[in-house]
Amino acid sequence: LDWWHADRYCEQHFAQLLFEPQDSEQASFSKLLQSHHIRGSVWLNERDGILHKPKRRRDHIVPVLVFGDKTDTKYVKVLSDFPALPAVTACAHLQWDTRTQEIATIFSYAVPAFINEFQLRGFVDEEGFVRFALIVHGHHSPYLPVFRADGQWHHFCVTWQQENGTWAIYADGKRRASASGLCAVGSAPQAIYGQGTFIIGQDQDSLGGTFREKESFSGNITDLHIWQKVLGVEQIEKVRSCWVVEQDLVFGWSSNALEVESTVREVTAEFLCPGPVEECRVFEVGSSGFSYASCLQSLPFICCYRKDAYRQLKKAQLESSHWLIGRVNTLAGRTVIPENVFTSDVQDMNLSVALGSLDVLATVLREGETPVLESSDLLAVLQLLKQVSDVEVQEGEELEMLEQLGQYYVEVTELILEEQNIETWSSVSQVIRGPMAVVELCDRMVSHLAPLLTTGRTKITIQHGNIGLHRVTVKNMWFGYGSLQRCLSGAGSSAVFQDVAASDGGQKYLSTMVGTAVISSALLSDYQEISTSVRYRLQHRVQPWLSVEVGGNFHAFSLFLLHVSPDAGGMWSTAGCSVVRSLPDSTACFCNHTTNFAVLLQVYEMQQRTTKEELTLQTLTFIGCGVSFCALIVTFILFLAVGVPKSERTTVHKNLIFALAAAEALLMFSELAKTNQVVCFMITACLHLFFMAAFSWMLVEGLLLWSKVVAVNMSEDRRMKFYYVTGWGLPVVIVGVTLATSFNKYVADNHCWLNVQTNVIWAFVGPVLFILAVNTFVLFRVVMVTVSSARRRSKMLSPNSSLENQIGTQIWATAKPVLVLLPVLGLTWVCGVLVHLSIVWAYVFIVLNSLQ
Repeated sequence: LDWWHADRYCEQHFAQLLFEPQDSEQASFSKLLQSHHIRGSVWLNERDGILHKPKRRRDHIVPVLVFGDKTDTKYVKVLSDFPALPAVTACAHLQWDTRTQEIATIFSYAVPAFINEFQLRGFVDEEGFVRFALIVHGHHSPYLPVFRADGQWHHFCVTWQQENGTWAIYADGKRRASASGLCAVGSAPQAIYGQGTFIIGQDQDSLGGTFREKESFSGNITDLHIWQKVLGVEQIEKVRSCWVVEQDLVFGWSSNALEVESTVREVTAEFLCPGPVEECRVFEVGSSGFSYASCLQSLPFICCYRKDAYRQLKKAQLESSHWLIGRVNTLAGRTVIPENVFTSDVQDMNLSVALGSLDVLATVLREGETPVLESSDLLAVLQLLKQVSDVEVQEGEELEMLEQLGQYYVEVTELILEEQNIETWSSVSQVIRGPMAVVELCDRMVSHLAPLLTTGRTKITIQHGNIGLHRVTVKNMWFGYGSLQRCLSGAGSSAVFQDVAASDGGQKYLSTMVGTAVISSALLSDYQEISTSVRYRLQHRVQPWLSVEVGGNFHAFSLFLLHVSPDAGGMWSTAGCSVVRSLPDSTACFCNHTTNFAVLLQVYEMQQRTTKEELTLQTLTFIGCGVSFCALIVTFILFLAVGVPKSERTTVHKNLIFALAAAEALLMFSELAKTNQVVCFMITACLHLFFMAAFSWMLVEGLLLWSKVVAVNMSEDRRMKFYYVTGWGLPVVIVGVTLATSFNKYVADNHCWLNVQTNVIWAFVGPVLFILAVNTFVLFRVVMVTVSSARRRSKMLSPNSSLENQIGTQIWATAKPVLVLLPVLGLTWVCGVLVHLSIVWAYVFIVLNSLQ
């Protein structure tokens, strides 16, 4: 097939054309192809978008004028009133007769003042090139070569403007000649006079007549258009590709606007329009190299599947009952949808076949007994939608059929997006990257509705359920809440959103959902898309199963403006978009481009702190850690300098002081390291280790206190070995296991600490909660023992004391160990569990741990 049909074939089979093999793979890949008897050139995919022209070449059905041999009788007159032309462009498709080398007149425009007012002539030179010359006001440009006389169709344009008499000749999209001065010398330049006679195929020696055989045209001509302005290079490229530039058009090609002499044959031909790029990349199988070939050439091609997509396709085929396919084909009385998605030949559809196919499919899908679609059924429907969206709408076809096709297309799209098919979409997620593929197909389909627009009908709206197409100069689509969103939020769709979650600033990210309609917008100029900025507002819609209380203690929405790129597999991106205004019920947005838009709602835990409160907490934390660090260093120095007798208690105190001081020093300066990924990772690991060690030594403090006050179970030497294993060995094991199992999820996105969005945080929180629980029990038992001892001592020393004194003694006996042991055992960290309830607990937590 040619490149465009090969590319379309692969796409409709859920595959892609072969991509360029890596350098190291070229030789082996070439051998593989040769073993399958593939020789010569093979089409390659255009990976970097080098191919700028449409991937579907337009089939253009037009009337062609066949002049045959040179005579003095054959002519065609343009039935149009020409105004004065201070600037002019004339373009046409031409097939030159190579049998003669005499001068031929393509067209001539005559007015009473000047018979040769505006004329284009040409001839074939000895080297086989067709040379053109332009005549304006009787002034003649030189004959210059423009294209080869090869008997093929060629496109040409000639331009002229009054100012300086500037002119240019284009052939096949390239400027072949240009100059200035094609006007009267010594006088002010004049515009081409109006109300003249325009003749195709003959030179006028008198107004509208007196033709000569040797100057007549021999060949075929079609698609002649004339504008009263100079077209730019881009506009000429559009005209060459059969797109009509409507602005300042004086004459458009139409049989009704021509007076055709009886011996000139007029035939209707299917014309394959040229495109901006004529060569496509190929892989040379024998030489293992790359080259270019004409995109129109028929060459072998290979459709490539990703392995996971191929497996899903095979599984869908094997497990299929072909219920839907069989029902549709039976009802239609022919094969509308082939049973095998791999081997089916995708035929080019015309409008009538496409309409009949979608009519039958919509009838089957809307039946009340329709079960949930199987994977193979969904793929088959999507394959048919791809074929229909590639239909070439020919000029002159019935507009009622075209509008009905749009109705059926939207209805089928709505029906396959029903909530009952969510699991089916998930089962083919590797083949079709989510239901956003339907948005792309609808976008292609709505482009076919251009012929429905007339001066009397400037808008077209087609709607079924929650899906609609709205076509004006601006092309809009919408997928109302409840159709596309159910499938996007269904099982297996989390991958669509997993890269979207923004930094949460300490809040716990819960989920992402499509919270509005999905809309698509594009601006059209001469039926070609052009990029422009767009501003829009979308209403929020919340799933009924989600309980939301904005301002309460549950969940709040954080709004992010996003658009989708279907070619990227339906991933969402904020590039080029910003939120203009966000209200509880809607969001107004601005984007610097047109595409598919939606507002995604990211659900987080309620953030209750203002920026001022956050700054205050950060300042208090830094000051508190600084005071605590200084006090710890002084204490450590005193233990060493004063000569405190060596004991279990002093050894445990020293290790706790060292671990806590190291952790707080790292914490104070961790903000400076967050810009360097490697340093931040190391700081996080050290913080994890030293804070874990600090809590482990707090656990040792509790165990030591238990052994001194409650029960003595082992010797001092054995206890110290156990304490060291617990104080340093346990943290090293915890940190090591965490790094080994969660290396890529270890660090948070916006600060140097453990990732709170994953289970990694439990490698710290879990052991800490266990230690706090153990130390709370130790404190409770120590207080009971202390109070009991104080009661006995009070009775022995003061048997006759008053009740008030006894109560006071017991209160002090209770308060003293609590005040002393709370910071030593780390129980002030319990306040951290209460921080989310109120900002007051955050202040209490910072102050208490500063005093530890």
